[in-house]
Amino acid sequence: MQQVTLKELAERFDVTVKGDDAIVVHSVATLADAASGQISFLANSKYRTQLEETQASAVLLTEADAENYSGTALIAKDPYVTFARVTQLLDTTPQEQVGIHPSAQIDASAQIGEGVAIAANVVIGANVIIGENVQLGAGCVIGKDTIIGSNSRLWANVTIYHDVHLGSHCLVQSGTVIGSDGFGYANDKGQWVKIPQIGGVRIGDNVEIGACASIDRGALSHTEIHDGVILDNQVQIAHNVIIGKNTAIAGATVVAGSATIGQYCVIGGGCCIAGHISITDGVFVSGSTNITNVIRKKGVYSSATIATENKLWRRNTVRLRQLDDLFTRVKTIEKTIKE
Repeated sequence: MQQVTLKELAERFDVTVKGDDAIVVHSVATLADAASGQISFLANSKYRTQLEETQASAVLLTEADAENYSGTALIAKDPYVTFARVTQLLDTTPQEQVGIHPSAQIDASAQIGEGVAIAANVVIGANVIIGENVQLGAGCVIGKDTIIGSNSRLWANVTIYHDVHLGSHCLVQSGTVIGSDGFGYANDKGQWVKIPQIGGVRIGDNVEIGACASIDRGALSHTEIHDGVILDNQVQIAHNVIIGKNTAIAGATVVAGSATIGQYCVIGGGCCIAGHISITDGVFVSGSTNITNVIRKKGVYSSATIATENKLWRRNTVRLRQLDDLFTRVKTIEKTIKE
């Protein structure tokens, strides 16, 4: 268990200690659950009532909140971001494997870097390049001609097909599949003719991909996920999608083929993004939104309706069906009035 003083945290993360900077903390917790030896944070005003009751040894606060707090505080411009960095420092996530497990199957042509950890039943294909300090969890499969950048980590049962390039310092959670065929078919009089997907996948540095996500290979050119992108669990990225750097996509969102999403976008959970459209940089999309047209202007976009009582929803649905007829009647009345 790693331990650190508040003084050390202050020096490392450029924050100010209010109280005893010699206090030692060893882990992080919420305000409600924290005990002595733990550090917490306040970033949402609705949890302010828990502040005076917390048993945390120290709390990360803004300067304004620290003025009204009697306990020990670390004053930060953004307590949540600082809390994330402290959490990284005190992270207790175990290493998957030390060294190479004897059951791993590694092709003789593969190049394995220094400090690589390969767990049980991993399969590594021909001409694969594994960078330094990579960790491959149990049951991972790495296809032919794939590159895994240094310091990247794949949890158990990740499957990476052939001709995939994964950058350095990436994290891929269990069950994810990268490089599977895109959904490409031609229709010949009712019969589906498969179009071989001969592109690859190119993923930048510092990318994180959640559990059971799917990233399809390109049909001709590559599917591209740029530096700093974060994808949540069960996200589907279709063939030839391009996602700009530092964009975040929440769980169960589906991005159809050849869509382009800009940099620094935030896409909420359960969204559907149509193929062959583009979304400009810095767009925020609320959860459950369907995007079917190009978005050229930065801003917040939403389309989902909120939950209502079933009877009201049914009445509104009937009225929605009558909307076109109502519009025609109103236009007719307006024309009559003008005449």
